[in-house]
Amino acid sequence: MALQSCLALSDHHSLPSNSSFSITPPRVPTQNHSPRAQVSVFPHEGDRFLLPSLRLSKREAILSILAILLNGCGSSASVATLSREVELERYTDSKEGFTLLKPSSWVKVDKAGATVLFEEPTKGNNNVGVVVSPVRLASLGEFGSPQFVADKLIQAEKRKESTKDAEVIRVAERSGQGGLQVYEFEYKLDSTRGGMKRIFSAVFVTSKKLYLLNIAHSDKPESPLGPQTRMMLEEVLHSFNAIPGT
Repeated sequence: MALQSCLALSDHHSLPSNSSFSITPPRVPTQNHSPRAQVSVFPHEGDRFLLPSLRLSKREAILSILAILLNGCGSSASVATLSREVELERYTDSKEGFTLLKPSSWVKVDKAGATVLFEEPTKGNNNVGVVVSPVRLASLGEFGSPQFVADKLIQAEKRKESTKDAEVIRVAERSGQGGLQVYEFEYKLDSTRGGMKRIFSAVFVTSKKLYLLNIAHSDKPESPLGPQTRMMLEEVLHSFNAIPGT
């Protein structure tokens, strides 16, 4: 996204790179002046995500991003917070072409729907997940501006029956590997399925692939997200990048 509602990737998902899946995308109305591909909006079926088809228009790719974000990791938030001191280590997926930092104590788990998912031991609702899926677009700018995508994200989040409130905290754009366009989002989510959560997301497009990072963490009033934990999660967020040669 995530990406039960990991890279919202806010309820569990993970898909090993060699897993298979099937898609039956619904038909959507098209405009006369521009041909449209069929939309693939990532319906969520239990712990499984239906990844997007290979033919997505700009509008449909935006919907796919939103769907991932809204159906990711962490079905319910954990009351306990992270340790005040968490070491980070580099994780690189050479096959898919991305890299990021992740807490060294967090463990890799297999969950249908994401390329990789790391969970805090005994507190799996605090997690970091990545989804990689093919698109027809050459750059992230073809989706729209960061604020446009953020607005659509929150609109879609608020339409969910389980959502009590959703609020964008921060929208940003940064440069990645070789000047790669990267959008970043932070928002608060209050849901009947897990309570208060803080979601951090980053997304970029390269080599006709969409890369989405989603970080979900408990942010309840009785155990709010602390400043050191926040700094750690932001470091993970900013580390998400393509590897050279991708």
